[in-house]
Amino acid sequence: MAEELILLDDWLSMYGMRARIALAEKEIKYEYREEDLGNKTQLLLQMNPIHKKIPVLIHNGKPICESIIIVEYIDEVWKEKGSFLPSDPYERAQARFWADFVNKKIGDVGWKIWAGKREGIEEAKKEFVEGLKELEKELGEKAYFGGDTFGFVDIALIPFSTWFYTYEALGNFKVKEESPKIIAWVERCNQRESVSKSLAPEKDVYDFVLSYRQSHHLD
Repeated sequence: MAEELILLDDWLSMYGMRARIALAEKEIKYEYREEDLGNKTQLLLQMNPIHKKIPVLIHNGKPICESIIIVEYIDEVWKEKGSFLPSDPYERAQARFWADFVNKKIGDVGWKIWAGKREGIEEAKKEFVEGLKELEKELGEKAYFGGDTFGFVDIALIPFSTWFYTYEALGNFKVKEESPKIIAWVERCNQRESVSKSLAPEKDVYDFVLSYRQSHHLD
């Protein structure tokens, strides 16, 4: 019996992009199903009844929710195809720490920029830049956050790069000026087919955010 693997996703979601990159890195075949988050399918509501959010990976009828958990699940189930996480327990714990940092200081703070009220954007921008600078320090002179190997923290962070243009436009700053090493890292990551083919175009992201802000009267 063949394995059934379905990804419920939204093409513009940075969290969904994590799952797509992880699956591409391991060269795993799956069925992609785009969700309209304004009109969620019964399958999504059934598979993620708690949060009712994408991405959801459905493996032989069983759902795995939350993007970082999905990436870890993919890593564990298909471990014969390499590993995203270090083998050393301490280094593995550190990778999880920085992935959590990305969620809070890039994901949550980035949301305050693109989906927040205009008067709160300046403060959010400062916090976002501080987060990038901390990540830049952690990256140091390494090619990737995992050293020479593209791994867990890279997968956690790289999807946000396609949202940088939108953050910059709304916050009136340039990531390259604030964190040039992060942009050099982005360029390295984008040379990987798993990344370049999994990221949504930045213009599509920007157009979506403009429409979202207009419809929610945020400007």
